[in-house]
Amino acid sequence: MADKLKITLVKSPIGAIPKHKATITALGLKKLNKTAEMPDNAAIRGMIKQVTHLVKVEEI
Repeated sequence: MADKLKITLVKSPIGAIPKHKATITALGLKKLNKTAEMPDNAAIRGMIKQVTHLVKVEEI
């Protein structure tokens, strides 16, 4: 596993359910095509798994 994950918002959460919108906000993503670097741990991986249809993830 990598030390950090680079998470990019690639699809708008406008039509998403509120729980997914909250997850996107908790990941630190506010605007389309913006990127956040987060630590690679089980909690972050679980959040990403919920919103895989909205984000792109790279290991760094």
